[in-house]
Amino acid sequence: MVTARAAATMAILVLVALSTSHMASSLRPGAGLGVCRASGYLPGQSGNCEKSNDPDCCEDGKMYPQYRCSPPVTASTKAVLTLNSFEKGKDGGGPSECDNAYHSDEEKVVALSTGWFSNMARCGHRIKISANGNSVYAKVVDECDSVHGCDDEHNFEPPCDNNIVDASPAVWDALGLDQSVGMVDITWSEE
Repeated sequence: MVTARAAATMAILVLVALSTSHMASSLRPGAGLGVCRASGYLPGQSGNCEKSNDPDCCEDGKMYPQYRCSPPVTASTKAVLTLNSFEKGKDGGGPSECDNAYHSDEEKVVALSTGWFSNMARCGHRIKISANGNSVYAKVVDECDSVHGCDDEHNFEPPCDNNIVDASPAVWDALGLDQSVGMVDITWSEE
């Protein structure tokens, strides 16, 4: 027969073990069932936000989540496709990080959220993007920064979410998507 004191001791040990396990998993980016949690918050600052593709522009004082991780990459990674121009003077901000160049809206190019961009490890790689029964290949040329934003370099837009494939108009057209929607659920995979 288990005494009340022994039962209480076992309950405390179970709680400590569960707490330690949860704490350890929450310290690893992308750990614990593929969850990637915000690593901090960026205070918003408004500015001259170029609005050619109807971007979200930062608001003074609003807090924006920052992510240093993205969900795990699988054979069919779920993501959100957003519209971005990689041309000079448009809403994409500065030149692409991979090649320090601007790209025509006619090119099939993308920027990946910080975790997926993986410190430029995917630069130049082609990824397959699928939506609504259509697929297209696009080249990774930039990072959709999930940590920094609300400044001139980022067109005074907030940091990207952790699950973004930011694509040129050519990618949207190849998928037969309506650019005025601005965001579409997709899957992507590495070639």
